[in-house]
Amino acid sequence: MAQKDQRLGGIVGIQLSAMMFLQFFLWGAWYVTMGPFMGEVKMSSETIGWAYSVGPIAAIVSPFFLGLFADRYFATERILGILHLLGGGFLCLAPYAAEQSSDLFLIAILLHMLCYMPTLGLTNTLAMHNMTNAEKQFPLIRVFGTLGWILAGIAISELAFDKSPNMFYLAGGSGVLLGLYSFFLPHTPPPAKGQKFSPRDAIGLDALSLMKNRSFAVFAVCSFLICIPLAAYYSFAGKFVGDMGVENIGQTMSYGQMSEVVFMVVMPLFFARFGVKWMLAIGMLAWVARYGLFAGAADEQIKWMVLSGIILHGICYDFFFVTGQIYTDQVSGAKIRGQAQGFLVLITQGLGMLIGAQLSGKLVGHYTTKVGDVSTTDWGQVWMYPAAFSLAVLVVFVILFRIEDSPRSETEEVTSSD
Repeated sequence: MAQKDQRLGGIVGIQLSAMMFLQFFLWGAWYVTMGPFMGEVKMSSETIGWAYSVGPIAAIVSPFFLGLFADRYFATERILGILHLLGGGFLCLAPYAAEQSSDLFLIAILLHMLCYMPTLGLTNTLAMHNMTNAEKQFPLIRVFGTLGWILAGIAISELAFDKSPNMFYLAGGSGVLLGLYSFFLPHTPPPAKGQKFSPRDAIGLDALSLMKNRSFAVFAVCSFLICIPLAAYYSFAGKFVGDMGVENIGQTMSYGQMSEVVFMVVMPLFFARFGVKWMLAIGMLAWVARYGLFAGAADEQIKWMVLSGIILHGICYDFFFVTGQIYTDQVSGAKIRGQAQGFLVLITQGLGMLIGAQLSGKLVGHYTTKVGDVSTTDWGQVWMYPAAFSLAVLVVFVILFRIEDSPRSETEEVTSSD
């Protein structure tokens, strides 16, 4: 046990940290600034909503892919490499597709996300497989993903790619690099190798069995619901920041990831102090505060409120998503770890974000008026809706989620009942 801990701090730790860095550099180099780019080339708010819907559609597919391949047939690092090589290539085709039509652009983004979304679960699975204490070790590895996102945002602004198609070449190239690098990651064999295949495994029904646990079911439903208002941030915060008079959109949006670094490092301390319930609740409360700040800043373009809302991203993401990933890993156990992480991607990055992207596209379209070639959005009205929705989810979660301490106790309970 001690030997493996030492290895994690050495070459294995470096390998996993570099993997996380490239994984989120790739995403951060285009995802936030895609909205401003689409606005620059005169695509509509509804089309922007669809562009941020293809990722969730891909996330819905990913659990089935993870349940069939990652848990059973192929080593995780090999699947990771193939998917990133393909996905990086598709992303490099996006600028050419945008020149042809918005539909072709959406197809290129969809093909990329069909490759990328399964890798979110795969990187978590690979990292946790090579750890002995995920609660303490995973945040320190995952923080390098945040650093990658930050550097991507800074690079986009420094290179003046905030509204340029060149962002897709930068992101796609990093995807190809990560694909090649993945083949040199620690060997992570499928945990269910050699077991007989069944349709139950292919569609991830073993992960669905976790819903029998009351606490996990409440967590899963609230995770799904909170991602509906979250989609408005990913889809339109970049465009909103630009409308507030900010020029370096990518760099400004990266301030959220800078705060994420701080909270990622201190997460083990917060885990020991608050436990899983209040970690998740604080994360949701930060979303309420963020959207409230955005709504209050809109009319007068109050930049300190805009920046404060962005900086809250550290609490929003770390306290909810990273805590949720660790909680899911502990409850599921090694046998269905890939399926369980894929299920979490399905309900959050998939179903929740899909509904949220569609609703936010319609919401922004409803509050946008166009005079000639000039479009004006009433952002104050727009941001009030996700603020109210997030508050409602927070109240439901606090009332129904009963575990007050670390999820470790529930993990033992689930294991003993198998």
